[in-house]
Amino acid sequence: MILIAHELRLLLRVRMAIWTLLLVALLSIAAVAAGMAEVTRQRDVIARIQPKQAQDIARIAAWVDKTKDAGSAAYYSFHATWDAPAPLAFAALGLRDVAPYILRVRALGLEAQLYDGEAFNPELALPGRFDFTFLLVYLTPLFVIALFHDLVSGEREAGRLRMLDAIAGSGRHLWARRVLLRSGLLFVALAVPLTIGAILSQVPSATLLAVLALIALYLAFWIGVTLLIGRLRWTSVANAATLAGLWLVLTLILPTVAHVAINQEIPVGQGVELTLAQRDAVNRAWDIPREDTMRAFYTSHPEWKDSPPLTAAFHYKWYLAFHQVGDESVAGKVAAYRQGIEARDAAAHNIGWLLPSVGVQSVLARLAETDMQAQLAYQDRVRAFHKRLRNFYYGYLFADKPFGKGDFDKAPKFEG
Repeated sequence: MILIAHELRLLLRVRMAIWTLLLVALLSIAAVAAGMAEVTRQRDVIARIQPKQAQDIARIAAWVDKTKDAGSAAYYSFHATWDAPAPLAFAALGLRDVAPYILRVRALGLEAQLYDGEAFNPELALPGRFDFTFLLVYLTPLFVIALFHDLVSGEREAGRLRMLDAIAGSGRHLWARRVLLRSGLLFVALAVPLTIGAILSQVPSATLLAVLALIALYLAFWIGVTLLIGRLRWTSVANAATLAGLWLVLTLILPTVAHVAINQEIPVGQGVELTLAQRDAVNRAWDIPREDTMRAFYTSHPEWKDSPPLTAAFHYKWYLAFHQVGDESVAGKVAAYRQGIEARDAAAHNIGWLLPSVGVQSVLARLAETDMQAQLAYQDRVRAFHKRLRNFYYGYLFADKPFGKGDFDKAPKFEG
């Protein structure tokens, strides 16, 4: 402990080291605070949407109650769905920065509604919003380089290296103490603000420990790289330049090249293409005999085939039926789109085994439930809710059952 205290006093005399550690701590605090503010904002938006939803439904219910028309209720009623942020989301905002976390849906065709807010392929290899993940993955290696690039070469250039090596009991133990001290202080500067944020956000202990272990491993990788370069007996300037080049290659160039290669190897269209295909199928229904639409609908939904036949008048059950048929007509494209997205996501995860920067982002986003898998899980919940919603209204439409104000309270509720 005496030797560590002595090394700490020596380190405190190095202005560059002090400013580096102070800057890391300040940036860590800023990243955690910014992430928590964004998550709080998203939670507030989710909380506000539900009272407004109730107000909208109340106005529609007062109007529909005059006609008792279930079709009007289904057509005009929007139902809120949301994807609440996980406790650790403040540290890795991930896809929550680009993909919708609130979606209001009707009992009409879902695909056109779902892909109006396009779910982007996870760009795990590219920088995003400033959060703790950005600080850890992209900026922390630079601080490691600043602290360790001249650990040995600086002593050599100052003419002290021979003397330090000649001191009894020094050698490996001396450099080990210095590496451990700087590593520990850097870890503390990163980990303390994150831990405070995690406690305030009620992050499970196991998740927090996993994140802290990930920070330690990422620091160990970059410290190891820096120390290996330092063993080449180059000047401090040459060490710094080489390490800066490695940082550029490992955190920006190679991940970007890998991202482009994945996109070319696994071509995937855009969600808006599914929206257009579904809308084209829906619009085509106006130009074909209504019996054809109903026949197609009853084929996939035989439970409603005993519904009274259509008359010459407009009926909402035909309208909702051709929206459902429109969804079913693009089901194959939807499945292929999702398979492509999942394949890209899996490929990005595999790249993480080779590129630590990509791997750390990927793991943090998974722990924070802000990755593509979390976004697809939200879509699955929306799909399941939409199915319950459709069946609820079908029970009124296909039985010609009147729909009054009290029936709005019976509609399915999204559970989040």
